[in-house]
Amino acid sequence: MTDIDGLLNDLRVPVVGAPMAGAAGGRLASAITAAGGLGMVGVGNVATVEQLAPELEIASAGGRFGVGLMCWSLPDNPELLDVTLAASPAVISLSFGDPRPYLSVVHGAGIPVVAQVGTRTEALDVLDAGVDAVVVRGDEGGGHGRGVVATLPLLQQVLDITDKPVLAAGGIATARGLAAVLAAGAAAAWVGTPFAAAEESLFKDSAKQAVIDADTDQTVYTRAFDVAQRFDWPTIYGGRALSNDFTAQWAERVTELEADVPDAMTAQMKQARVQGDTAMAPVYAGESAGLVTEHRTAAQVVDSFAGFRDYLVAAQRWL
Repeated sequence: MTDIDGLLNDLRVPVVGAPMAGAAGGRLASAITAAGGLGMVGVGNVATVEQLAPELEIASAGGRFGVGLMCWSLPDNPELLDVTLAASPAVISLSFGDPRPYLSVVHGAGIPVVAQVGTRTEALDVLDAGVDAVVVRGDEGGGHGRGVVATLPLLQQVLDITDKPVLAAGGIATARGLAAVLAAGAAAAWVGTPFAAAEESLFKDSAKQAVIDADTDQTVYTRAFDVAQRFDWPTIYGGRALSNDFTAQWAERVTELEADVPDAMTAQMKQARVQGDTAMAPVYAGESAGLVTEHRTAAQVVDSFAGFRDYLVAAQRWL
């Protein structure tokens, strides 16, 4: 049994809060852990050490926590890994790029590594690199990732190629969904959207309300937000967000936008994010937004998953 096995088995509810940059800060991570899941702090591509350090301090005060880092942007700010290691998290996610340059130093600190993948090929690659667990994120998941395979097919594929823990992400927002992926063989669920709308999330209040108001068919997968903000995300990673006025105009016109991003648009997008203008700014959320229907604390979200055993018992009628 690896450290990650023991960590997951110790959870009261097998739910890990996804490390959503811009939503998953120290307060949310601490609240999820206190409720019986495992909270994680998300580190975005424009994060600074000055921003991250206090969030890690808040998270560590609440007990065990994890940190999610973006491999593609770490070379521009390697100090983010240094401050993360200094905080002694229980697990580190090295996703969105090749984890190999960072695995030895993280393992050398005695910290297990998970990596998010969106295809079977990606899973084989990170397993070959030596990660301790894999997070399979399907196309229905919110935020950044691959947009090519749904959660359940990908989960089945990856479970067949490894004995290491596999966590399921994308579309899991209720006890029924948690039971479904556990019955398939997942070690835990990696949950984002319900926590993004929680009281302790870093989301603006307007963004939380937008998630609560959205239905399952009111999201879009696109690179338009990143292009408009001039973020250098690798082109294989788009992001699923709530549909809004901006996506209505640009979600399907990314190539056109890439050819000429107006300076005014970039400035407007930045201002919209600061002001919480959900008609313009991205509200990253998955299709499970339609299952998030009320304001809740992180503890209430965790507790809403706790009934998963009832659905596992119901499935035993087929045994």
